[in-house]
Amino acid sequence: MRALGNGRHQVDFAHGTTVVADLLIGADGAWSRVRPLLSEAVPEYFGVCSVETFLFDAGTRHPASAEAVGAGSLFALAPGRGLLAHREGGGTLHTYAQLKKPRDWFAGLDATDAAALTVRVAKEFDGWVPELTALITDSDTPPVLRPIFTLPAGHRWDRIPGVTPLGDAAHLRAPNGEGANLAMQDGAELGRALAAHPGDTEAALAAHEQAMFARAAAMEADDDGFYTIMIDDNAPHSLLGRSRFCGA
Repeated sequence: MRALGNGRHQVDFAHGTTVVADLLIGADGAWSRVRPLLSEAVPEYFGVCSVETFLFDAGTRHPASAEAVGAGSLFALAPGRGLLAHREGGGTLHTYAQLKKPRDWFAGLDATDAAALTVRVAKEFDGWVPELTALITDSDTPPVLRPIFTLPAGHRWDRIPGVTPLGDAAHLRAPNGEGANLAMQDGAELGRALAAHPGDTEAALAAHEQAMFARAAAMEADDDGFYTIMIDDNAPHSLLGRSRFCGA
């Protein structure tokens, strides 16, 4: 990405194509290439990593695990660790093994070594019932390590002509069930702002960004550390005590 002046930017793609844009929208996620045009903020490790697995046709091939997960979602939580599993179409069980670990726990790990990663993660759940540990050990796909990173709360920037980020590129937070919803709303509201300011892109971007900052701040205030509460030192009781989760 390169600023050319007057709100125009040049974008050079890996396959050799170059384009020049009058409006550059950074909908490119946590490690956005567009964000550095606006902000020096860099995502920081959150202290939690996830390992993602899938069991296919679980009712037939993994019946015990399928029964444990049930028809919707399963939260199996303990201090510093947890299994978050949910049922998807076709009998698929999609699981995230959550671990509260320092960055050096996985820094030297070859995440492409599926067998080694499986053993490493399964060890963290020693003593758990086999229908739950099978969500890790019997995965039908190689496990995927996903360290959780966040941008600083209240992340914002001064208006730079011709460019704006959306979604995780703008306000990356720990998973809270609302990230994708917020990103889609960002996109829709940017479209509304552009339509409301025909011929004045800068006015549209300024209005859009101020509204986006407020939406992100409201979500951060409501977040209240939900992600860490799931596997804090008092898990699972700390999560059970949250009335919005229990439906009280």
